[in-house]
Amino acid sequence: MDIPHIESTQLTIDDCRRLTGPSLVWDKTGATLDVLIKGRDMDELLRCWYRQINDLLIAVNWPSPELTHRRYENGFNLLLAAPVDQLYSATLTLETAWYFCCGEVLKKPVENHDLLVKAVQDSMQSELFPLSTQLQQAAKDQAVDFLIDDELISVGHGEGSIQWSVDDLPTPDQVNWATVHDVPVALVTGTNGKSTSVRILDEIARVAGRVSGITSTDFVRVCDDVLDRGDYSGPAGARLLLRDKRLQVAFLEVARGGILRRGLPLRRAMAALITNVSSDHLGEYGVNTLEALIETKFAVRQTLTDEAVLVVNADDGGIVEYMSRHPRNKVCWFSLDKNNPKIQQQLDSHDPCSFADNGELFYFDGQTISLICSIASIPMTMGGAALHNVRNALGATSVSIAMGFSIDNIRQGLVEFQSDASDNPGRLNSFELKNGARVIVDFAHNAHSVEAVADTVKRLPANHRWVMCGSAGDRSDLDIRAIALGVCSMQPDHVVIVEVEAYLRGRALGEVSDIMKQVFLNNGLNESQVHLAESPLAGVSTILSDISAQDLGLLLVLDQRDEVIDLIKKS
Repeated sequence: MDIPHIESTQLTIDDCRRLTGPSLVWDKTGATLDVLIKGRDMDELLRCWYRQINDLLIAVNWPSPELTHRRYENGFNLLLAAPVDQLYSATLTLETAWYFCCGEVLKKPVENHDLLVKAVQDSMQSELFPLSTQLQQAAKDQAVDFLIDDELISVGHGEGSIQWSVDDLPTPDQVNWATVHDVPVALVTGTNGKSTSVRILDEIARVAGRVSGITSTDFVRVCDDVLDRGDYSGPAGARLLLRDKRLQVAFLEVARGGILRRGLPLRRAMAALITNVSSDHLGEYGVNTLEALIETKFAVRQTLTDEAVLVVNADDGGIVEYMSRHPRNKVCWFSLDKNNPKIQQQLDSHDPCSFADNGELFYFDGQTISLICSIASIPMTMGGAALHNVRNALGATSVSIAMGFSIDNIRQGLVEFQSDASDNPGRLNSFELKNGARVIVDFAHNAHSVEAVADTVKRLPANHRWVMCGSAGDRSDLDIRAIALGVCSMQPDHVVIVEVEAYLRGRALGEVSDIMKQVFLNNGLNESQVHLAESPLAGVSTILSDISAQDLGLLLVLDQRDEVIDLIKKS
């Protein structure tokens, strides 16, 4: 039956969802209810919540209940642990208890109390699936991963995996566990640099002769075989990749949304990389501050065994501060500066790190400093101008060592990896036009990434600089202005603002463009230097028609990327 809701502006449900893996709050499967509180004593409400949920769990005879919560500025994440065959029942239980809690706090009558309790009991009984939990426990006993969705259950990874339809599961003693094993897996998270990092790692693994696969915001791929296209930086993409029987090593892009919506995709990773963390997509799932976002990214720690390595950016102040409060063994820091305090600390304590020094990259294994290669020999660094890609190279180096690849493998992979539409589509792709102009295509879509690309562009010679930009509509006005200010830092001669109609997300046509245009006019550009276009493709056409020899164009392309690149190649 449907759960009633008491209409109130003071107590509202923001979201309720299943957690299929380790998450921001804990490492358990189950469900989470996000609630928003306004004008109410939050401590009193929390006490009421625990009283109602515990009474309900007793009434339905929930086995060994485990509860917790996370408080944020305007509400709570309320969590109930549940076995994998009771996840829907867990969401039903959370919402029912919240309804009872609202009734008590708002002094409103609760309808059909006994029927709602029975509905939870009926759900628990209908969802009960002992074979799935038995297989999960058996996989844990065998020290291999267990992956589940609505249609398939699998144990192990890649070439060591076995999968079954949920309608045709074996008993644990029918599984040939001798053939089941995990493959080396690394998780890559952060605000920016995730896609580039997994692609570099994939290149290094290929150089080493391994059958490698990646998930990303663009596709899931094994070797050159794209299994599916789309944003697969969450658990669904990971399951698709890790069930491919060809797979020998995997690199998973892990985005904030996936961690918060469903939890992490697996429990047994060999390494995790946190590239950087900056304010982006705040205000969802109770993550309202940079500090909370950093905590979310560090959820990847929960997948690491004691021997696994956490690779972190010593140039990111938020990451450094978090690690000072949450120390861990097996940490590898990386930095653009050998004199960074964290790098010096690692060198002094004989712990691993990677760093740049005098135009070269180095790795320290605790005993020996090894030269990787010169920065200028790495194409994606554009001769060292792209400092964010120097950091990406350092992070990938540290992960590769943790995964067992050699210095020679890493060197060859970095040198052979191209910053083009084939190796790294949409990330600092450079094109020379027939008229002698140069254009760069990049996916930079938040203030932090735009600033990084702006820093690169400022280091490149040009007679005139052209920039094309836009923004998704679900960003705040402040965030959109920050993106425009990042563009201003390049001191462009001309800016083309494009409508990204596919990503309006509630805004009216022209609204984002108006915000950005005002920023440009307030920061030194005049009306003749600011142009409007109805789409990315139209914006590129505007620039290509006017850009001249020795000019540089930066195209921040959020949509129509393939069409944009095809048009550039013809110019």
